[in-house]
Amino acid sequence: MRILSLVVFCFYISGCSNLGVKPWERGTLARTDMLLDSSPMQSAFDDHVYFSKEASSGGRGFAGGGCGCN
Repeated sequence: MRILSLVVFCFYISGCSNLGVKPWERGTLARTDMLLDSSPMQSAFDDHVYFSKEASSGGRGFAGGGCGCN
């Protein structure tokens, strides 16, 4: 039972040892086509329209009110 617990514990603590970006992967992730937001101006405009219509300021993950009269 102790050996099994030790093996499970070793797998448990080694599960998070591979987090992060490797140095050779940083160039790939720094490319412009890898951005989450490929068009910052369009995204800013969309956010402005969204917040104007919803009469809210916050994330897009929740429903809001507002008639969109602005």
